[in-house]
Amino acid sequence: MNFIPETSLILQFAVAVFIIAITPGPDMTLFVGRALSEGRAAGFACMFGALTGIVVHTTLVAVGLSALIVASPEAFLALKIGGAGYLVWLAYQAIRHGSAFSPEKRAGSGRSLFQNWLTGLGINLLNPKIILFFMTFLPQFVSPTDPNAPGKLFFFGLMFIVLAIPVTAPMVIAADRFAGLLRKSPRVTRIVDYLFAGVFSAFALKILTAQAK
Repeated sequence: MNFIPETSLILQFAVAVFIIAITPGPDMTLFVGRALSEGRAAGFACMFGALTGIVVHTTLVAVGLSALIVASPEAFLALKIGGAGYLVWLAYQAIRHGSAFSPEKRAGSGRSLFQNWLTGLGINLLNPKIILFFMTFLPQFVSPTDPNAPGKLFFFGLMFIVLAIPVTAPMVIAADRFAGLLRKSPRVTRIVDYLFAGVFSAFALKILTAQAK
């Protein structure tokens, strides 16, 4: 199977993915936030939505569309504004719908699993830093002159997902269990609402300062 890279490259890629997976970002903040406010299933739905976005990013890199997006200042600016705006909206939601960890809110959330999946997909696709990351990260493990380069890129993209799940899933489970403690303290839950809003806002600012390279 010519699309399978060398073992040494696979091991190097695995180490890099582990480091990336444990680094906080908008995706992880969303997974944990939804697990805290709506339960484990909602957190996992957001997580799999974001992982679906990884498949899309891998496909774009394989066919070269990501390079075209970054090469166009107008397209890249629109992507940055859209991604930052989406994070600001999530921050507003965290504050506007405070006390998200109350038993009533948790039991009767208006968001379906599909809606949570779409939220995870959206926060991933609208993050220009992820496009930049995949444009610079994946190609390091594949030679541009390799006739099997597209297949190997897809291999690494799917491998990224397989390796990321064991790292992110325990965080969602832990957040779901921690929610029980938060629901007992309204003051603490409100602080957490503002904390998540602040984190989303910070990531929005970081996205707006992203530069195409």
